[in-house]
Amino acid sequence: MAKPINFFCFAPEAEQVSLVGDFNDWQPGAHAMRRQPDGSWNLQVALHHGHHQYRFLVDGKPMLDPRATGVARNAQNERVSLLAVS
Repeated sequence: MAKPINFFCFAPEAEQVSLVGDFNDWQPGAHAMRRQPDGSWNLQVALHHGHHQYRFLVDGKPMLDPRATGVARNAQNERVSLLAVS
């Protein structure tokens, strides 16, 4: 059973922000985030129980989530944000 998870990224100068992770095969176009008036970007994604690796792409540049559960390394040994869904 999937649980709705809210993702937030504060990037007021960005023109485009997307969410990539193991839940969307790291595909940049799969989860485009929506810009808010305060310069933050948000998106809700339904995720299954377990640990998930992800990061934000801010104008194409990878960015970790400072609100993440932790930091891990993906298969390419890149630093990624870690989220535990219970």
